[in-house]
Amino acid sequence: MLQTTPLGHAIDGKEAWTAAGGALVIIAFSFGAPWITVVALKAIAAEAGGARSVPAFASALAWFGSGFGGIVMGQIADRIGVRWTVMFGALMVAAGLSLSTLGPGWPLYVGHGLFIGVIGLGGINAPLYVDMSRRFQRRRGSALALISSGTYVAGALWPPVFERAIAYMGWRHTMLAYAAVVIVVAIPLAAKFLTPSPAPAASLGAAAAPRAADKVLGWPPNVVFVMCLAAIFMCCIPMAMPQGHLVAFCSDLGINASHGAAMLSLLLGTAFLSRQMWGLIADRIGGLHTVLIGSAWQAITMTGFLLTQDEVGLFTVAAAFGLGFSGLIPATVLTVRELFPAAQASWRIPILLLCSGSGMATGGWLAGVLYDHFGYYGPAFAAGIGVNLLNLTIIGTLVARYHRVAAAA
Repeated sequence: MLQTTPLGHAIDGKEAWTAAGGALVIIAFSFGAPWITVVALKAIAAEAGGARSVPAFASALAWFGSGFGGIVMGQIADRIGVRWTVMFGALMVAAGLSLSTLGPGWPLYVGHGLFIGVIGLGGINAPLYVDMSRRFQRRRGSALALISSGTYVAGALWPPVFERAIAYMGWRHTMLAYAAVVIVVAIPLAAKFLTPSPAPAASLGAAAAPRAADKVLGWPPNVVFVMCLAAIFMCCIPMAMPQGHLVAFCSDLGINASHGAAMLSLLLGTAFLSRQMWGLIADRIGGLHTVLIGSAWQAITMTGFLLTQDEVGLFTVAAAFGLGFSGLIPATVLTVRELFPAAQASWRIPILLLCSGSGMATGGWLAGVLYDHFGYYGPAFAAGIGVNLLNLTIIGTLVARYHRVAAAA
């Protein structure tokens, strides 16, 4: 018999998967906005005295803003419903793109940081994560992997389109055209598919990992939570570097810009497909162990960007990188849902995503700053690998603690 919540909404049922599909498409279109700045990085930098840190900082503000805004918008979604925050967020993404066309400097920063990030993507991403974590019980890992794949669908689908559009009509008109696309697609989808989500129930909040009454893995709950926050921040710094600078990196090596955009699409397309695999793995072995495997894979493949500079080799490394890192964010979200009660999801998950967005912001910005200082991307990739190893250390500590508590139980 189908399990239901007190509100009568299906858990893991057709209605839940329909909502997840709508969420995937909404995220895929909404998160296309920051990719315009990534593809147009050199064109925008040319209007800012050649400083790539300017458009990189704008992209960083969008990532950071999405995480920061998610904390507030997640609470608002609990009161007025996720449908309305998502519709409002999509409208603000379009407004941010329009403002950004006024040029490098404060219009670009405010458009990306406040409108696209804080009240745009912040009203879409975190509320949808919380909403979907409540709709699913048995296949939560797979559901979170599906909706979080929207960012990679955006990255796989849009860069080649944006590259051609920017070459034809410039980055400003491309932003304006895409603002219209977001309004036409995302808002109607939110109105149609985002029905009221189940209320958090005590029966759905049991931890999937060993824990005492007031402990998580034998430690104070917030100690474990802070370790999860640090881990996701550190995993996202190296994750963002190839995504934000691959097209420019290829151009520096003499690789055609359209081939660089295709390489970015391959990286993110592979990430989308493999994220579904990581979701199935997480459903079997748990979020924490999945994060450990993904973190090790990311560190190894990140090294490939230091060792390979020919086009064929970089296509191979890009595909391998996308295959490895893609499970990290949804698996970390799943870890928090497994370790902490469902009633705490509306504030713990947005804070987690804030650290994720901050890590993405830091990674993209740091790579731009290090490039401006050294004149090539090698130091940035090396710094990313170092931070990745710190992430691996934190996750390894949590996994070891998990097995120690399980053995003592």
